[in-house]
Parts: sequence; C-alpha cells; structure tokens
Amino acid sequence: MDASSPKAWPFQEAAKLIERYRKAPPAKGYVLFETGYGPSGLPHIGTFGEVARTSMVRHAFSQMSDIPTKLICISDDMDGMRKIPDNVPQPEMLAGYMDMPLTKVPDPFGTHASYGHHMNARLCAFLDRFGFDYEFKSATDLYTSGAFDLALTTALARFDALMKIMLLTLGPDRQKTYSPFLPISPKTGKVLYVPMKRVDAAAGTITFDDDEGEEITLTVTGGNCKLQWKPDFGMRWAALGVDFEMYGKDHLVNGKIYSAICKTLGGTPPEQFNYELFLDEKGEKISKSKGNGISIEQWLTYAPTESLALYMFQTPQRAKRLYFDVIPKAVDEYLTFLEKYPTQTEQEQKENPVWHIHNGQPPAPEVSISFGLLLNLASVCNPEDKSVLWGFISRYAPQATPENSPMLDRLAGFAVRYYHDFVKPTKSYRTPTEQEQKALLELHALLEAWSAPVASEAIQTAIYEIGMRHGFEPLRSWFSCLYEVLLGQSQGPRMGSFTALYGIKNTADLIKKALEGKAN
Repeated sequence: MDASSPKAWPFQEAAKLIERYRKAPPAKGYVLFETGYGPSGLPHIGTFGEVARTSMVRHAFSQMSDIPTKLICISDDMDGMRKIPDNVPQPEMLAGYMDMPLTKVPDPFGTHASYGHHMNARLCAFLDRFGFDYEFKSATDLYTSGAFDLALTTALARFDALMKIMLLTLGPDRQKTYSPFLPISPKTGKVLYVPMKRVDAAAGTITFDDDEGEEITLTVTGGNCKLQWKPDFGMRWAALGVDFEMYGKDHLVNGKIYSAICKTLGGTPPEQFNYELFLDEKGEKISKSKGNGISIEQWLTYAPTESLALYMFQTPQRAKRLYFDVIPKAVDEYLTFLEKYPTQTEQEQKENPVWHIHNGQPPAPEVSISFGLLLNLASVCNPEDKSVLWGFISRYAPQATPENSPMLDRLAGFAVRYYHDFVKPTKSYRTPTEQEQKALLELHALLEAWSAPVASEAIQTAIYEIGMRHGFEPLRSWFSCLYEVLLGQSQGPRMGSFTALYGIKNTADLIKKALEGKAN
C-alpha cells in the first residue's frame, strides 16, 4: 500500500491478500474468507463481531482487486455433545446422546432433524437478520460428502508428522492417549477419543480399540471419523484453500499450530488476524458460562445494529469493556461519523467507519440530535413512549418526522427504553450550594427574559458566561452543577443544545423547580 492508501485496519488486512496474489490469482478462481461457529450454543455477540469484521476486510479487498471473493461460515456440527445445554427444553431427552455428533442428537425443540440442524438454522437466521453475504457449510456435510477426503488421506499418510506437531503441545499423560483422528463408533455412534493402534495409509484406514475394548478398523473417509479441533482447523484451511481467517486472542497461541498442520497437509495457511476478547463491567473476561457481559439481543434492545457494528470496527486488537454503559457512546460516535461523511474526501471516507459498516454506501445523515441528548430529554420528561420525545423534536426541528427521519425515530424509542432501565433507577438530585443558587437564579432570569432566536450556540455561550461571572473554578464544576441539580445525573449534554431541544420556558421552569427543591 502506498502513502495515499486508506489506513483503516480492514484495508491493511486486505493489502496482505493483495500481496498474496500479486503474481497470479488463486487457482480456485476466488479469494476465500472463512469464519467458524460452534453450534453447541446459540449464536452470540462474538459471532456477529467475527462475521462483521471479516465482511469488512472482504469489502475492502473488493475495492482493491477484481478477484472474486467468497465468505463461508462453517458449523462444527460433527463435534460430539460434551454437556447438556442448560437453556433447552426437555434436557432429559438428551441424556443418552452424550459424545454423539450434534447432527445425530435429537432436536429438543422439535423443529429440525437434529440438535445440530436446529442450531445451524438459528445461525443462518441470525446472519440473515443482519444481511451478511455468506455461504453456509456444515462440517458433517463436508466430512460425509468427500470434500475432505483428500485432506484426510493425506493426514493419514503424514500421521507421524501431525503427531510430532501435536505432541509438543500436550502433557505427558495426554500424549499417551492422543490421536488427531476421532473415529465415530460404528456401534454407538459416539465420537471416540481413543489412541490409534495402527494407521494404514495405503488402505486409508485406522485401527483402534473402542470404548468397550473391541478392536475396530475404519476407513477415514465417508464420515467415519473427524479430526481433533486443532488438526481440524488446519485441515480445513488446506482442504478448502482458505485465504483469510480471524480468531480471538484465545486462539493466538494455536495459530502456529494450525498453520503447521495446514503446511503438513500441503496447503498454504491463510492470512490471519486475531482480535482481543471483550471484558465485562468489572474488567474481567466475558465468559458464556459466567453469563457476564451483554448479549446481542440486549444491545439491540437499546441501540441500532449500526452502533454495534461500529463497536466491532473500532480497535479490534484492544480489549474493550462490553457492557450497557458503552452503548450511548457507541451510538453517538456512529452519528458523528455519519454526519462527517458527506463533507470528507474520498480517502477520508474510506477511513470513516461508516464506509465499512455500510459497504461503502452509508445513508444520508438526519437531523443532528445526539442519543445522549435524547436520553437527557427523557430524563426530564419521564416518557412512557417515544411520542413524548417527538413532541419536543418536532418543535426543535419542524422538518423532521418519524417518516423522513427513521433513524431518529428508532433512537427515540431506544432512548425511552434505555432511560427507564438504566438512567431512571440511578438518578440522584442534590441541593445547590449558595454559589450555585445565585448562578441558577441568574440563568433562570436570563431564560425567562429570552427574546432572541432559539440557537443552541447562543444559549451555550450565555450559560458559559454566567459560570465565569460566578467564579466557578474549574468551569466544568458549573456544568456539573447543572447536571446534578437539574437532571440528577453526574454527566450530561451540552446545555445549550439541551435547552434548545427541551425549550427555553421548559428549562426555566426546570431551574425554578430545582431551586424550590421540587426537582424529580
């Protein structure tokens, strides 16, 4: 990339793929992007992040090259069920299917051929909901259809080399029982974690003792076995010709193992990108088993998808808190980037996150009202639905309607929900000090006598000057007073913008109530 090329990280990653095929395009005719999914549980916010980020790199590559691309999402649905999920109906019906491939476990929901098929359908519905362009692949189908046959027979022929790679990563006890091949028991249908007694590359077979001690010989093709997850990772890269894959930091130590396995099987490892994991409100790593953090359904209860996509775009290689209090900031940052986009140069636009979020075609910005401002408006009028907020919005921006400003309309609804669930329960008003009372009295008188046009900057300047005259040091303590006394919050909006939106008279009345001790 030259100095004029966009520096956004998706372009940086795409540039590696450009270099990879600088001499000639891939023999398969396209550049392949891959993401993986473990169907033992529901798709989650990490699933969204991985597919969204990969799609951003794919789109950036499409702007730099004419080589076609594909994105596949592979479900590891041939994995054995290791524990009964605690969030499914009729869990007792699954008790007899431990260690069986997920596509052989009955569907407790009663809607699909198996538990694996059910979860795959949930994944596809999840990805379709967000409009991702992808092809779904089932590991069961890939193993049984013959798509992995060549890679599996190659793995058998190079069994010792694979074992050498893997044994270095294992403790002494595990080394004694480890095998990269996991046979499917022809008697019980279970995935067996057993050592190999013999491997016959010429015949394409493995021989082992099953869990009852009976010696069994199986061909490695035809869905008779699968690979352990680390060898499987590298085998997929080799078998499918994967060119790009990203994974979380928890996989980082294994990246070299995946690559070594891929090379051993005759493939070229893909370009790899690792992202940091999310933290909860205490700064601890988010864990599905702990249930800390925030789900995608929860995020989308209080904010639009675009804000979540922005959160995923920003600094993916830095650990970030993923909790409810980051939502308003993410929404307002998205609105700010969207507002800047039309005035930027082409290169600046490609650096702008909204270009990546919207595949190069972001929508036109609407009326400039921040989410934070809507939350503060909700804080003073305590609405039960967004129509109350629209009463103020319509006066502030008469040209805006729910029909021509759909994002603003959505944000008004989100603001009401977020206010009731997170702001209202924590509101705490305080009594102003003597200094603050005098300043508030002057501000009240100023607003009562206001006859100039209602312009947020003019109001902001007037509020600023009152703080200066009353000797607030630092000046932000004056604005903290306004937030804490008038809104019952430790932080708040630009008061000029808030006053213009809420109304001059309404704000004057708000100050009067606070001075009388009636703020609520």
